Amino acid sequence: MDKLKSIATALSTLLACIAFSSQAHAGDRLLATGGVTQVEGSAGGGLMPWAVISGYGTDKQVGGSAFYTHAETKADYKLNSAGISLGFANRVEVSAAQTRFGLGNTVRGEEIRLNTLGVKLRVIGDAIYDQDSWLPQISVGAQYKYNEDFNFIPKALGAKDRSGVDYYVAASKLFLGAANGYNLLVNANLHASKANQFGLLGFGGDRRDSYRIYPAVSAAVMLSDSFLVGTELRFKPDNLSAAEEKKAQDIFLTWFPHRNVSVTGAYIDLGTIATKENQTGWYLSGQINY
Repeated sequence: MDKLKSIATALSTLLACIAFSSQAHAGDRLLATGGVTQVEGSAGGGLMPWAVISGYGTDKQVGGSAFYTHAETKADYKLNSAGISLGFANRVEVSAAQTRFGLGNTVRGEEIRLNTLGVKLRVIGDAIYDQDSWLPQISVGAQYKYNEDFNFIPKALGAKDRSGVDYYVAASKLFLGAANGYNLLVNANLHASKANQFGLLGFGGDRRDSYRIYPAVSAAVMLSDSFLVGTELRFKPDNLSAAEEKKAQDIFLTWFPHRNVSVTGAYIDLGTIATKENQTGWYLSGQINY
């Protein structure tokens, strides 16, 4: 946790220094082009990274964002996630986040902490401005995750490791006026992962302890200059016999009361979590963009 705080402080300090630099005034990209922030800290939707780079920085600028997300499900599970990210020249993104997962009525008063460091590289394309081409914006990324409480619940359930790396490739494309006159954003991902419940229950298990590739898709429609509505579907590993895992999905609405501020509310369906089935609920996330 101390290491994550140190990294987060360093990134925050760097962002502040850049903000006062006369050579890198960020903020020239279009509204919502940095997406919101997923629970693991990367720019995208709530459940999955998109190919976009965080913040509003153009190819000669540095941007960034800070976020906080709270979610609850039927078994009184509570998730709190916070972090920051920086986008360099609309090409490279680095992020740091910590997620705290309260175990609700499964183990009252206890929580699991997961730290995530991410990096993303835009390889080709521009999701917004390449409207004369069907080529999407394509990015590759990696997220290193460290479970601070591995010896508590994850190890007891059969998880093999306290840390792991998720690798992904994401493709995003904005189609102007494609949805009955509204702008449509679509995204597709492929994840290589061994993470149980995003890493909250460790990595690998008795069923399998090897990387497999899992798809994720999302779509969002810009209803106006201030509102974005969409849905996501992400498939995940099922490595633990003692804790069956299914796909995660949501339906979300994002409000931009100001160019630099967004608020996202969503209905979520996380399937089975640690033997508790039908874990539906909600999440609320706030974000500041630069």
